[in-house]
Amino acid sequence: MKSSKEALRRLCNPVHEVSAHYFIEQDGAVTQLVGEAERAWHAGVGCWGDCCDVNSSSIGIELCNTGTQPFPKSQILVLKKLLRELMERWAIPTHGIIGHSDMAPGRKQDPGRLFDWKDLADEGLAVFRGCSHAQILPFMTAAKLFGYSISEPGANLDEIESSILEAFRQRFRPNAVGPLCNRDIKVISNLGQSYPFIVNS
Repeated sequence: MKSSKEALRRLCNPVHEVSAHYFIEQDGAVTQLVGEAERAWHAGVGCWGDCCDVNSSSIGIELCNTGTQPFPKSQILVLKKLLRELMERWAIPTHGIIGHSDMAPGRKQDPGRLFDWKDLADEGLAVFRGCSHAQILPFMTAAKLFGYSISEPGANLDEIESSILEAFRQRFRPNAVGPLCNRDIKVISNLGQSYPFIVNS
């Protein structure tokens, strides 16, 4: 959208079937669009772990950003405050904070490589690195263990791995490019073993 007002209008128009629970503008202004216990249309098609209806089990936060610019400090400060409140209110663990690109690799690119996940992790609001483990797992094994969905109808394994690698790098290795490397495997292996996806019963 060309402006935050235009984005808000779209998020509030049921014709578009897109919404979120919260919208944070660049200056830090927050608008709640949907009650936290209500379902919003923020996630769309995608999976995290064995949950393929992410809309029904998550709270969506939209950040006003073009995807090509840094996120303003004022916006991130408000996001951190909101995350702390949500995590406490809903008992959300740090590894329960994910991005669009995590649950829909290849289809979604946000929040992108300019979003500072490490900054959130440093304050206990997300994960950025796992504990070091002696065992090194295959990339796709570790990715699935961490929560990435490795099955997508109509896509071959190479395409899925490529999409997950890009989503993983956007968040955990934003400066990395090129083919899968040992550093990628080490980082995702540690993450998968430190934060294995646990199904809520």
